[in-house]
Amino acid sequence: MANEATVPVVIVGAGQAGLSVAYYLRKFELSPGRDFVIFDRGPDAGGAWQHRWRSLRLGAAHRVNDLPGMAELGISFDTADRSLPAREIVADYYRRYEEHFGLKVVRPVTVRSVANHRADLVVSTTSPGYGDRDTTARLLVNATGTWGSPFVPHYPGADRFAGRQLHTAGYVSAEEFAGQRVVVVGGGTSAIGFLLELEGVGAELSWAARRPIDWIHTELLELEGASAAVAAQDEAARAGRALPSIVSGTGVPVSRRIAAGIDRGLLVARPMFAAIEPTGVRWPDGTFTEADAIIWASGFRPELRHLSPLKLREKAGGLSVGGGASWTDPRIFLAGYGPQASTVGAHRAGRTIARQIVALL
Repeated sequence: MANEATVPVVIVGAGQAGLSVAYYLRKFELSPGRDFVIFDRGPDAGGAWQHRWRSLRLGAAHRVNDLPGMAELGISFDTADRSLPAREIVADYYRRYEEHFGLKVVRPVTVRSVANHRADLVVSTTSPGYGDRDTTARLLVNATGTWGSPFVPHYPGADRFAGRQLHTAGYVSAEEFAGQRVVVVGGGTSAIGFLLELEGVGAELSWAARRPIDWIHTELLELEGASAAVAAQDEAARAGRALPSIVSGTGVPVSRRIAAGIDRGLLVARPMFAAIEPTGVRWPDGTFTEADAIIWASGFRPELRHLSPLKLREKAGGLSVGGGASWTDPRIFLAGYGPQASTVGAHRAGRTIARQIVALL
């Protein structure tokens, strides 16, 4: 293949947000491969879900909403087999979705940078299939999500810890920690899931969270709490601030399994430790816990490094985004950013962004 190409629109990422935008572009009579191209870094369909740990199942805490038009295929995540790994279900459904709508996703492709080229954009990519390549585009939809940008906060002594440290993105299975003393850090559903899986496998478990856990005593997220969290994300995105944590605005729904864990005394979070020492963690009250491993379930940040040549970041730490469009550069759209991060948000954002793109072409 040639080392240069030109296409009106480039979509970066084929997760829920990227596929939603592509669906609506196609619905508005733009042709995949001719009018727009989708670059995806993953080796297969499924977005970030294909990289999640095998024991993770679909459920109230990890719910996936259907993509627009998915009903045409006769499949729905609401009726999916919950005994199977979530990553397998999502990958299968997304693969069938891409094929059904002929979206022609190009993978595996890593977008290294997006830079200005006169009035257009040049998207520099690399791939095992065709090496380095530059694609010139009028508009770009960034739908890279957060999985590729894990966040691990700095704590004194972390570099001296003699045991193993890993982030959610590196977690594979509880069996890796058999017989070990494990500290899990984080206040969201991933941290809770790890603790429930590690119970009876690890020799000793400790849970640390930076803020008190806001338990919501319902298995489903209340609409009011979800709406407030989305509004907070939207306000921060429009102001160009760093995005707040979703769980800090919604709380954690208490399923029967979680309620049982609380009753057993397993799911009791301690205030964040004050320091990490070579053999464990030191708590604010001066007590010490020996540890063989620390799992950082501390969340992710939007993956935006490849956009740095465009200088979109504001002094407040984030990007100014409203309605899925950059307020700094009208050629850039950010699908799945801020209030659009949920699967419901991605659905709506896909339609909104596609309409704006068609108006500009």
